[in-house]
Amino acid sequence: MSSTTSRQQAAPGAALDAYLGRFTMYRLVLLVLAALAAYSLLLDALGWLTFGIPNMLAHLALCLGLTYVSNRALAALFRVQPHTESSLITGLLLYFLFWPTQLGPDFAPMELAGVALACVLASASKYALAWRGRHVFNPAAAGAFITGLTGLNIATWWAGTPSMLWLLVPGVLLVLYRTRKTLMAAVFILVATAVVAAVQVPTGLDVGSAVWQTLAQGPVLFFAGFMLTEPLTLPPRRWQQLAMAAVVGILLATPYNLGLVANSPELALLAGNLLAFLAGQRGSVRLLFSHSRSLTPTTTEFVFRPQRPLRHEPGQYLELDLPHSKPDGRGRRRVFSLTSPPDAQHVTIGVGTAHPVSAAKRKLLSLRPGEELTATTVAGDFILPKGQDPVLLIAAGIGITPFLAQLSGGAPRERDTVLLYLARNAAELAYATELQDSGARIIARLADGSAPPDFIEDAGAVLGHGTRLDGHALKRLVPDIGQRRVFVSGSPASVGSLRRAARHAGARRIHVDSFAGY
Repeated sequence: MSSTTSRQQAAPGAALDAYLGRFTMYRLVLLVLAALAAYSLLLDALGWLTFGIPNMLAHLALCLGLTYVSNRALAALFRVQPHTESSLITGLLLYFLFWPTQLGPDFAPMELAGVALACVLASASKYALAWRGRHVFNPAAAGAFITGLTGLNIATWWAGTPSMLWLLVPGVLLVLYRTRKTLMAAVFILVATAVVAAVQVPTGLDVGSAVWQTLAQGPVLFFAGFMLTEPLTLPPRRWQQLAMAAVVGILLATPYNLGLVANSPELALLAGNLLAFLAGQRGSVRLLFSHSRSLTPTTTEFVFRPQRPLRHEPGQYLELDLPHSKPDGRGRRRVFSLTSPPDAQHVTIGVGTAHPVSAAKRKLLSLRPGEELTATTVAGDFILPKGQDPVLLIAAGIGITPFLAQLSGGAPRERDTVLLYLARNAAELAYATELQDSGARIIARLADGSAPPDFIEDAGAVLGHGTRLDGHALKRLVPDIGQRRVFVSGSPASVGSLRRAARHAGARRIHVDSFAGY
């Protein structure tokens, strides 16, 4: 990313983004759930929970062990590489969904069998309840729901207890902040709480007690943080996710009994998962690696042939599953902006490959022609508005990638488009040919003071080299910024400083795309 913005003071949010960016979403969820499991053992030791430490440890070992073993066995059966983090997350979720089975004189073997069945069914749902390699339903919810139908055991969601709130609330907030799903969770919580209050207040319960009962003595917070926002079962667009959250909140909080099934968090989530499946890219897409090319000394483009059309809109991203033998702390699933337009025969991504590179990027760099990868998710809301509203696109370094599909096909000739591109030097301006052909007005801000190619306007010549790119400078470069929709893409630190500069310059509608964890 350009040092022009990195010299500016980073906001606390940008610093948090940079720290959390060291972990993939899956690794962060796993760590938070593991911390909650350890916290539950501490609470039991202090007497705030009364399950008994031996019972909890046995329950934890059963959930983790069975989901891990069954997932690996099923992966071998279906001849795919297992995703260990996913299986451990599922095991920890089931640990919190079912009461720990009591050992000793009160031992109930059928209850234990029910928990074991839920673990195996959760793993099996990833393969049996799947479409084109993508599981349709949240595995833990599917396992718990089907187990409930057998009568062996039912999910109690015991994580929703007041004593767990001290760590549950910050853990949920951390996960929601990292996954950018805070608004979605808020919609779900507000809807569910409102429905509970509407149902219970007429019976004599006061509003405060209804809210406390929903948030502190029910599954709503745990459900919102770790189940509702599971990425593989979400629709691709934000408005669809908000609609799903509202529907699930209503289904979870509305009491009903249809004989065979009654309202439960599991059933509400499964219904939401089905809606998400119908709205999005149905199933994963297998990509055959074609070739790569160097874009700049520190960036590389990778080109794939999809085995079926990849549905997406310009500006969206895909999640690639990159199995490799020695994954690092960032895991094997990584998110990349799509640089190819929707009608292209090939799928392309631009990736920062400056050393040192992560294990996942080493996997990309080692790909051979014909080798297969899987795109598990296509989503994102970093999309240009409909109509002809003028736009300002601001790209910091590899943040240029989501704009490539938006600039292709002569679209900027139909819309007043300005692209401000921040880079270290002229050699780091990726996709120069594509930018020249786009028809957009291109401005480059090069940190080393060098001049960009002739077809690109030099911001340094206007502002003076070394001038800080603040609101005043941005206003000089784009005087009508207040009439433009502004889109900012880059690292969290770059996005944070550029968004503040755009706001100070008079921009009223700003959209951002941070490459956290990239």
